[in-house]
Amino acid sequence: MSARLSGCPAPAKLNTFLHVVGRREDGYHLLQSHFRLIDWSDTLDFVRRDDGRIRRTHELPGVPESADLTLRAAHLLQSRLGTPYGVDITLHKVLPTGAGLGGGSSDAATTLIALNRLWNGGLSRAQLMELGLQLGADVPFFLFGEDAFVEGIGERLTPYPGPERWFVFLWPGIHVPTAQVFASPRLTRNTPIGTIASLAATPLRNDLEPVVRELFPEVDAALEWLARHAGMARMSGSGSCVFAEFAEPSEAERIAAEVPSGWQAKVVRTLHRHPLHDWI
Repeated sequence: MSARLSGCPAPAKLNTFLHVVGRREDGYHLLQSHFRLIDWSDTLDFVRRDDGRIRRTHELPGVPESADLTLRAAHLLQSRLGTPYGVDITLHKVLPTGAGLGGGSSDAATTLIALNRLWNGGLSRAQLMELGLQLGADVPFFLFGEDAFVEGIGERLTPYPGPERWFVFLWPGIHVPTAQVFASPRLTRNTPIGTIASLAATPLRNDLEPVVRELFPEVDAALEWLARHAGMARMSGSGSCVFAEFAEPSEAERIAAEVPSGWQAKVVRTLHRHPLHDWI
C-alpha cells in the first residue's frame, strides 16, 4: 500500500428540499430532505507519517486548526483504530464556505475514507458513518456515498436515486452561519412529516429559505434573479448558494453565462455515486 493518496475528491451536495419537522430536547433539529451528490469538489492529499503526528500542510483562511474538520476526523479515526500512524493533510479548497453545499462535512468524510485506506483501518461503511456523525450531521451522508432521503438529524439515510440533472449554482459571495439560521425565532419547526412517496407529490421547498432571505439580502437578490431567468430557484441547505435545475446542460450553460458580475456561477451535474464509494 502506498504511503500517499493524492487528489482525493470531496464532492458537494445539494438539498432538493429541506423540511424542519421538529426539534429534540438537546436542541438538534429534526429534518427531512433529499440530498444529491454533484460533481463540484474540493480535493485532498494525504501523506502517511510514521511518528503519529497529524498536521495540515498550510493555513486555511478563517479556519483555525481547532475548527478544521479534516484534522478532527483524522484524530477521531486515529483514536478509534489505535494506530501509530499520523498524516500530513493538504486541502485544495474549491467549494465556497457557508454556502449550504456541505463542503466541510465532505472534506471530513473523504478524510475518514482515505485514512481508513492509508492506515489499513479496515472499518466498514457503517462504522465510519458512526464516527462521522460525531463530526457533523451531514458527514454520514458523504460516507453513505449515494443520493439519499435523509431523516432525523441527518443520520437516517435511505437510498433515493434521482435522474441525471444539471444545475446552475449561483453564489453571491457571502457566508451564512448555519447556527444563526437554526437559532432564528422565525424558523418554523412544524412541517408535517412525510414519506418518500408523499413528498414526491408535494411542491418542493426549503424551510430555512425565508429566514436566510430576511437576514441576508444578497441571497434574496440571487434567488430573485435566478427565478426570473430560470423559472425557479431554491436555496441549498442553510447556506448562501442558490440553484436552478435543468434536464439539459445547454440551457444551464446559457443561464450561467448571463449571471451578473460579482456573483459566481457554476454549472454542475449529478453524480451517481461518491467517487470514493468503492474504497470502503
